[in-house]
Amino acid sequence: MKIGKNTKIWDEKGLWGDYEIGDNCTIGKFVEIGDKVKIGNNCKIEAFAFLPPGVILEDDVFVGPHVCFTNDKIPRAVNDAFDLIGTRVKKGASIGANSTIICGVVIGEYAMVGAGSVVTKDVPKHTLVLGNPAKPVAKVCYCGEILDEKNYCWKCQKTVDI
Repeated sequence: MKIGKNTKIWDEKGLWGDYEIGDNCTIGKFVEIGDKVKIGNNCKIEAFAFLPPGVILEDDVFVGPHVCFTNDKIPRAVNDAFDLIGTRVKKGASIGANSTIICGVVIGEYAMVGAGSVVTKDVPKHTLVLGNPAKPVAKVCYCGEILDEKNYCWKCQKTVDI
């Protein structure tokens, strides 16, 4: 286990195995973080999130409350052929409350998963996905605002190179 500087963990009961958590992170109450999970710097994981073995969060990732990651495409109570399938969430991405992330996907840089979505496929960078299954609906800025058709952000007043 490795916990970085200035990281706040509100409840360590759900942390188990040989996980890594970077600097300046906030881990809410009742979060479960499993063996070999890697969490980058400046991440925020809200209450009741579930990160099983195989999950990697890069820097600056937000995980909302009750988000559930999976790590097995064919789960069974008894499975001698268990095949751990990892998931990667790239820098700056945000995952909304009550979303489910099916194993094996990559959520791209600064992508955003809307609350309650079920992600079954990779999410491209700077893309907002919604629904079950999650589908792309817009492009988003580094700040999270929806970009116009020219990838311009009215809030930041800059164009995002996608």
